[in-house]
Amino acid sequence: MGRFHRHDDGTAHAHAHEDGTAHAHAHDDGTAHAHAHEDGTAHAHDDATEHAHEDGSEHAHDAATVHVHDGDGGHSHGTPNAVPGSAPGSVPVGAPDHSGYRTGVERVEVLEAIFGENDKTAAANRAQFAAAGVRAVNLMSSPGAGKTTLLRETLSRLAGELRIGVIEGDIETSLDADRLVGFGAEIALINTGNGFGGECHLDAPMVASALPRLPLRELDLVLIENVGNLVCPAEFDVGQDARAMVYAITEGEEKPLKYPVMFRSCELVVVNKMDLLPYLGFDLDGFVENLRKVNPAADLIFASARTGDGVDAWCNWLRARR
Repeated sequence: MGRFHRHDDGTAHAHAHEDGTAHAHAHDDGTAHAHAHEDGTAHAHDDATEHAHEDGSEHAHDAATVHVHDGDGGHSHGTPNAVPGSAPGSVPVGAPDHSGYRTGVERVEVLEAIFGENDKTAAANRAQFAAAGVRAVNLMSSPGAGKTTLLRETLSRLAGELRIGVIEGDIETSLDADRLVGFGAEIALINTGNGFGGECHLDAPMVASALPRLPLRELDLVLIENVGNLVCPAEFDVGQDARAMVYAITEGEEKPLKYPVMFRSCELVVVNKMDLLPYLGFDLDGFVENLRKVNPAADLIFASARTGDGVDAWCNWLRARR
């Protein structure tokens, strides 16, 4: 079974040894290695390396070459400048060989370990929230859908009524966190840029790192503004009590079908930027139909965070979580 762990410096490792399964790790200097031998899977080197096969042959690789071993030590290489192959159905000559991605059960085991460790931490986060009497909402969306604008309106309306903390997730900068200052909320910023080029989501350990910076026992509600992305945030439990997403009509009515995991994971979808509806060729009925195909039970709120329309309905939804 593979294991995954993250260090304080942002580097991360996923390992699976002794059984031919793949393992991968990244170093502080940016180099990375992924290996899987004896079962025909690929491994890649990002610097010039030399190694020997069981048949006694040996060879060296240039940086970023990829090769696949079969049972007799044979291999194929991929280069960035591929030209079409001559045989019907053949891989283009010089094309990158992607057969190494077909790692079957080994890859599944590594991913199960990653999510398993995350879920343990998520359960611990949830226990912390419960012990403090706090409810937590994981708010997700694509970049630019309007999460931060909605949160500004939310904090201004609920100030003095609910004691709110915000965990603000972004790859870089404090721009969104800065926009939420001055509304009475406690704010803990998480920048994910130390990950593999910047993690596209918050996971449970990241949220756990922010909890000591919030006075949980003095709060009623924690709003977790996740990193803008329509894929990965939906896959990671962070210990929330509920999941909601902000969807902007500028994104197109087909998005529930293209990104079903996100839309399926949410109890609420806030359809934002409704003030732009007269200016867009957006099929609102088509969007609702597509959403219902993947999530028949999700609550729907039509809003404009810019004008304030529908924000009261969102605030009422939050009140009901208490």
